[in-house]
Amino acid sequence: MAVKKMNRAVSTEDLLSRHFKLMELEGEWKDLIGEPERNGVWLIWGNSGNGKTRFCLMLAKYLSNFGRVAYDTLEEGARRSMQKAVIEVGMSDLPKLRCPIFLDREPIEELRVRLTKRKSPDIIFIDSFQYTGLSRPEYIRLKEDFPGKLFIFVSHAEGKNPQGRTAQFVRYDVDVKIRVEGFRALSVSRLGTTKPFDIWGKGAMEYWGEKF
Repeated sequence: MAVKKMNRAVSTEDLLSRHFKLMELEGEWKDLIGEPERNGVWLIWGNSGNGKTRFCLMLAKYLSNFGRVAYDTLEEGARRSMQKAVIEVGMSDLPKLRCPIFLDREPIEELRVRLTKRKSPDIIFIDSFQYTGLSRPEYIRLKEDFPGKLFIFVSHAEGKNPQGRTAQFVRYDVDVKIRVEGFRALSVSRLGTTKPFDIWGKGAMEYWGEKF
């Protein structure tokens, strides 16, 4: 029986000398997220009607500064409601070459093919995680097969947690985790930032009763 080759151990000196490609976020985005790596996986979750989709579109618009963005509308599809949300966040204000592309309920297997193409998206929103049907091994395989990409999964919530055991597993695996509640995005990130982001000021004030 062949013995699997072990990964090379990394010394403290090697680890400290490594350079990582970071997203140099600014303003309220840096306050919320910090300076994450340009690849990996993020998770955003929240209950319906709390501003989750609007927040994700605002984020997609901003992240277009850092690479090609695709938004896979697995759950909602390219429908009137999505069109309305895109208009509300001013997505069309972006230069044409920087505008995100929207994938109309593109299954994960088709998305995988897309990501092998030249000039494929660098940043991929997948909305929602529950509609992917991914198991834990399939999720791990997806991120390992495309190590240079940034996947941002959008998840339903159960109370204050992502809905379902696999989504909760993903929560513990990712570097950037953001919970949306009452039109406010709250970071629960490994990067140590905790300042909230108001998606809709009036709605957040009415829900929370005070400004953070």
